[in-house]
Order: sequence, then structure tokens, then C-alpha cells
Amino acid sequence: MAKKTVASLQKGEGRTYSKVIKMVKSPKTGAYTFSEQMVPNEAIKEALK
Repeated sequence: MAKKTVASLQKGEGRTYSKVIKMVKSPKTGAYTFSEQMVPNEAIKEALK
């Protein structure tokens, strides 16, 4: 029989990083693009400024 993959490999901390998606306007063409980055949970407010 095949063994199930157990989620015990994760640390007990839970999620420590979040994906932040910002819409950025290009100064050259005026088109909007999306900027994605992985940010620690403590630094989310600074990343959105």
C-alpha cells in the first residue's frame, strides 16, 4: 500500500510570508502592470506604501 504524505514536514509557525500584488502605472506608456512579491508578514504595510 502507498503511504499518505503527511503534513508534519511543516513547522508549527504557520504562514510567515504573504504574496503582495500591487498595480503599478508605467510612466512611459501609462499602462498598468502588476508587481508581485513575497513579503514577511511583519513588513506588509511597508511593502504597500
